[in-house]
Amino acid sequence: MEACSLTSKPIEIKPKILFNTKSPTQSFKVSCCQFKASVDGDDWRSFRAKLIATQKQNLWTPQISSSFIGLDTVVDPPPAISIGDKWAHVIHEPERGCLLIATEKLDGVHIFEQAVVLLLSNGPLGSLGIILNRPSLMSIKEARSTALDVAGTFSDRPLYFGGPLEEGLFLVSPKRGEEDGVGKSGVFEEVMRGVYYGTKESVGCASEMVKRNLVGPQDFRFFDGYCGWEKVQLKDEIRAGYWTVAACSPSVIGLDVSSVGLWEDVLGLVGPKKVW
Repeated sequence: MEACSLTSKPIEIKPKILFNTKSPTQSFKVSCCQFKASVDGDDWRSFRAKLIATQKQNLWTPQISSSFIGLDTVVDPPPAISIGDKWAHVIHEPERGCLLIATEKLDGVHIFEQAVVLLLSNGPLGSLGIILNRPSLMSIKEARSTALDVAGTFSDRPLYFGGPLEEGLFLVSPKRGEEDGVGKSGVFEEVMRGVYYGTKESVGCASEMVKRNLVGPQDFRFFDGYCGWEKVQLKDEIRAGYWTVAACSPSVIGLDVSSVGLWEDVLGLVGPKKVW
């Protein structure tokens, strides 16, 4: 079994990752298990969502002409905007933690028709994501995915189809109160607040954390395969109208959210306006 020792010196593991079966242009980097200070800087997503909600409200709020307002007239300020904990809105550029929502142009493409892809990373070398709404109806044990089944810790967890490129990945979304341990472990890459991802190289450390009761096996979702785009390939597909890009709150993609109907649910949150 893969050992998970707590040392001050990180061990860098770079598994072989191929984008579209070409030479590797991007690799995973996993530190197992270096503890590092967490950075509380993900509030900007909610802040941006509130700004967008405020702009939409201002567009629909009737404006009172200043000629009808007397000097002694008291004008109430607009009500404060509350976006709740479940929201999504369209953005124009892909970013880490955003959703790619398949448009009607992908209808008939078996893998990507009505797919919702969570973008795990996005950079000059390419982009990496996993399809969220493709359950395989099999457990890790039934699929005989030995790379993701370390010491039987996760053998009963359901397995999802993450994309056409071969690599085992998983999401971990700990409950409140458990986030510090997961975030500071240095084992997982943060996607958005409270949502992290790992590879088959870090699943041993994940198993060890479950044994130490730092997280539970139900806090993990496992994926067979992933989606990859080289350099500007994803932006070209977005410009061609194959994907709607949206930012969302963590509760939209939480592990307790059913993948069935996710495409319709996300589009409902984004709004009726189509961008393709």
